[in-house]
Amino acid sequence: MMASLGAQITALQAGQVDVTAPILQTALQQQGFGHAGLTFSIADSAAGYAALSVLPLDCEVVTAEIKINLIAPAKGNRLVAQGRVIKPGKRLCVVTAEVFAEEDARRTLIAVAQGTMVPVPL
Repeated sequence: MMASLGAQITALQAGQVDVTAPILQTALQQQGFGHAGLTFSIADSAAGYAALSVLPLDCEVVTAEIKINLIAPAKGNRLVAQGRVIKPGKRLCVVTAEVFAEEDARRTLIAVAQGTMVPVPL
């Protein structure tokens, strides 16, 4: 999914991950803004990778649930989702992500997500 959206990890530290994606023509909605599916996908990925960054190397994560508030149109050249761990755990990790639209030097908060990731031993 990340590859098809042109998304990539652009910042990584324990408990925090940024995922950046261009707003491609194929990811626009009817008014010409970035589609909510793009916003949601990179928010989920950033939050999931943030959870993964604080877990043992023999774990993966899956999303148990995630909720998003879309608060402004995704207008710009690219989106940046900043995922962060709120509470790590052995059974559940509570995570959040803020998504920003960037156009030239302007950055606008467009969405806030919160969810729960489940560690899965490999």
